[in-house]
Amino acid sequence: MALAPFTRLPGTLGLLAFTLFTASVRAEPAEPGPVAPSRVRFRMDAGFLAVLEHDIQQGEPGTTFDYRDEGGQDVLFAVQRFSLGVELAERHRVTFLYQPLELRTRARMQRDVLIDGVTYSAGQDLVLSYGFPFYRAGYEYAAWQDARTRFGIGGALQIRNATIEFITTTGEDLVSERDVGLVPLLHVSFWRRLGGPWWTELDADGIYAPVKYLNGNDNGVEGALLDANARVGLDVGEHVAPFLNLRYLGGGAEGSSDGNPADYNANWLQFFVVSLGIELR
Repeated sequence: MALAPFTRLPGTLGLLAFTLFTASVRAEPAEPGPVAPSRVRFRMDAGFLAVLEHDIQQGEPGTTFDYRDEGGQDVLFAVQRFSLGVELAERHRVTFLYQPLELRTRARMQRDVLIDGVTYSAGQDLVLSYGFPFYRAGYEYAAWQDARTRFGIGGALQIRNATIEFITTTGEDLVSERDVGLVPLLHVSFWRRLGGPWWTELDADGIYAPVKYLNGNDNGVEGALLDANARVGLDVGEHVAPFLNLRYLGGGAEGSSDGNPADYNANWLQFFVVSLGIELR
């Protein structure tokens, strides 16, 4: 049975709703125009995350464990995200993003499961923690920009900060995997004024790294990441814009860091996120 993931969401959404209502009452509609240079933009959004697919194997031999169907991740999880963008000049922008992300569930094993050399028997109750917060810094150059359109390309550097744990509800047989590293990403974005105060934006950060060093390791572990967003926003004033964001987050890694089968790891996931947010500028 999964732990309730929405305990912190109502307060966050309430704060967003109050901020949006206050801004909409006080602000005048903004005129269409280009993105202003030398401007600081702060964004925050909150919503829910649905696990589409999430499999993991730790150790060889080892069980391919389905977090969604066997580990209680078949519910919705509350998520938040915070980002800061700074327009250094007309075509140059740097961004900083932070997103806490921890999926914590309880589940009863329906079969014997071998994780990193530890066997959890059918009928045992486990606590499972999957932590993967995002820390990302990026740069974007506007390859094309006019009064209604901006097309940007660039790159980003993300800190991989993963903590994966299995433990029985009685506190026995802990398996804990921790991993920190730097992951370079490619970045692309498209912003378009739809008419009046409405606008839309598409952006994606990602990489596929079948070779060493590119995936943040000094080995041949295969890794991939795609973080893609589609949002629609409304300028309710010169400095405030609420938006709806749809997000796909997928990727993972597979391989052994030292060629030892006991150290083999495979972890692939696909998440879908729906959130409401606000941009302050």
